[in-house]
Amino acid sequence: MHCLIDKIDRLFLFFLVYTLVFLGFFSTLNYTLPFVLALICALIIKKPTEFICKRFKVKPSIASLITTFTFFTIIILFLSLGITTITQEAIQLGKNTQLYVSKNSNDIYGYLDKVRKYFINLDPYIVSTIEKTFSSSITRLSNITVQVTGKIVTTLIGILAAIPYILMVILFTLLTTYFFTKDMTSSENKLLDIVKNNKSSKIPYIYSETKRMLGNYLLSYLLIIGITFIETLIVFSIFKVKYAVILSIICAIADILPILGIGAVYIPLAVIYFFFIKSYVTAFGIIISYILVSVIRQVIEPKIVSSSLGIHPVAALAALFIGLKANGLSGIFFCMFLVVFYNILKKVDIL
Repeated sequence: MHCLIDKIDRLFLFFLVYTLVFLGFFSTLNYTLPFVLALICALIIKKPTEFICKRFKVKPSIASLITTFTFFTIIILFLSLGITTITQEAIQLGKNTQLYVSKNSNDIYGYLDKVRKYFINLDPYIVSTIEKTFSSSITRLSNITVQVTGKIVTTLIGILAAIPYILMVILFTLLTTYFFTKDMTSSENKLLDIVKNNKSSKIPYIYSETKRMLGNYLLSYLLIIGITFIETLIVFSIFKVKYAVILSIICAIADILPILGIGAVYIPLAVIYFFFIKSYVTAFGIIISYILVSVIRQVIEPKIVSSSLGIHPVAALAALFIGLKANGLSGIFFCMFLVVFYNILKKVDIL
């Protein structure tokens, strides 16, 4: 009985400490973002920096400068290429949409006229009900349009206002990455070695397991997003959908969002091809592909996450579902890391 009470006390203490640390970390992320990003970047380029030090017999400061500069150059090149591609396809999409509307305006008005004539022959009460429903729908749509437009304008203003902050984050991240990388590979910094080589303590194991699991967690979701992007790009290429790259990128981004999902791209696209372009094979193909990609996503996510973190698939599923229902994306992070750290502390007999 005493052991049971002691175990419950330790679990309660773990949950309390974990919750406070989690809330404290994300509530202060606005101030610590450059240093968190720098730490992640430094961990990524640590091995290449050590390799350069050993292979070319150079100082850690020089090797860190080379790897940091190369790493950020590659990131900036990929971002520039991605932004250029997305911008070009977005501009082309807007032009083609306007061109389509202008060329097919007579067909659109003719279709609306046919609908109007059809409704005239119906019972007056049914017509009145439809008109009221349509009017309320138009009002709601108008309100939503105003809200969305206002949100877009506000977001653009916010982005413009945040440019100095973004530049400051990039600069601080770059500099801090260099110093973190230099310290991690420098023989003068013994703090990390003390932690690793302290055999009498459980801290080295906790440190290594935490680093490994967090890295695996990040890589697992990058893999899932990459699979979604490749699947979508293949599907859109097969059906010769225009702007396949930008739509695939949007799908990959939407795939990590709990509510939006890839349906935000697949379903409107299928509607456009069915009702406006009249390409029924493409529309049905997109819907079937949407179902297949969604099923594959639901099957592989718990498997990849659980295998990369070394936890049971049911635990991964429970963390994903409960976190999603509790608080969306942040809830998923909270529950998943809760399971991860519980698993680590249980392995070292702390829980």
